[in-house]
Amino acid sequence: MIERLSDPKNCSRVLFASGAITLAIAIVDWWSKPYVALAFLYLFPVMLAAIFLPRWAIVVYGAGCATLAEVFSSLGSSATRLALEALALVGCGLFVGELVRNRRISLDTQEKLKALVETSSAAIVIVDERGNIELANEAAVRLMAPRDGTLIGHPIAAFFPELHHAIRWEEAPQFRTSMRCLGHRGNGETFTAEIWFSTYREGLKPKLAAIIGDITEEGAISGGTALQAQESISLTPREQEVLRLLVQGLSNKEIAAKLDISESAVKNTFQQLFTKTGVRTRSQLVRVAMENYRNLL
Repeated sequence: MIERLSDPKNCSRVLFASGAITLAIAIVDWWSKPYVALAFLYLFPVMLAAIFLPRWAIVVYGAGCATLAEVFSSLGSSATRLALEALALVGCGLFVGELVRNRRISLDTQEKLKALVETSSAAIVIVDERGNIELANEAAVRLMAPRDGTLIGHPIAAFFPELHHAIRWEEAPQFRTSMRCLGHRGNGETFTAEIWFSTYREGLKPKLAAIIGDITEEGAISGGTALQAQESISLTPREQEVLRLLVQGLSNKEIAAKLDISESAVKNTFQQLFTKTGVRTRSQLVRVAMENYRNLL
């Protein structure tokens, strides 16, 4: 409702309606002065006008409505009551005005981001909490070649099973990492993909955004041997537990508390993992975990 009213095309009509409602309330308030006070009704035209008015105009409009309410009040004049009425009307108007402005900024940002995604040469997808593709640009459609020509609503597991398992319901911090894995096109072809992805939450629902690149030739030349070597490395039960908690986004202190060991023991386990997997950072270790140890975790 507010989005339709806040359309710039409706500016003149909304402001006219607000003025007409204010005039109608003032006439009825003057006529019913001895019987009932209608000052509270001025809230509605003030909030309606606040959709388009600048802040200073909202203050003036709210103060004017408060003055009308005081003039037609059956009670004696009171500067305190006038000030409180003006404060209430102006406050509500400014609140509604800020809500509408923030909503406009949010919608404008979303439109710009959508345009950027749609025109990008990189394949970009967003996956919802059920593992279905919620948004995909043309580059992603060309890369994954779905049979029906669209990716929206398709499970990401049909193209990249590893991404489906990356969606996280845990309350722990989300993570940003990359991985290299096999992708499956709708026509049955497979290819090597480099995926940069980030998990996040929209309200209470977990989601995942990913940028996907086809590196079939590069992966066959430089990545295949290294990945096979990593897959053959066995991990101790403690290393598996530490790696699992790392993927959940826990810090060294939190991992130590979960496993009831010291932080020094956690650091030593990480050093062992770094040595075994040949990586140097925690984000690289997350990548290795997603690529090669997902079944263990």
